Amino acid sequence: MKKIIYGFNLMALIFTLAFSSAVSAQAVNINTADAQTIADSLKGIGLSKAQAIVAWRETNGKFTDLETLQEVKGIGAKTLEKNKEDIQF
Repeated sequence: MKKIIYGFNLMALIFTLAFSSAVSAQAVNINTADAQTIADSLKGIGLSKAQAIVAWRETNGKFTDLETLQEVKGIGAKTLEKNKEDIQF
């Protein structure tokens, strides 16, 4: 009986680890990604904010650094801090 429980717990752990890595944020190039990809890839960025990022980029050109992203309404220092490792230029 203990072997069955141990095997079940091990399988549950493997599934949890595999699933959690599959849904974690992926790095995204903020200058080339579409709004849906940005929303799916960054924490605290929904589709509305992602669309604002794309609109800013289309009007002003490429982002050059994290600070420039703060020019987009709704993107502040806390959001950037949560995502700085996942944003590429």
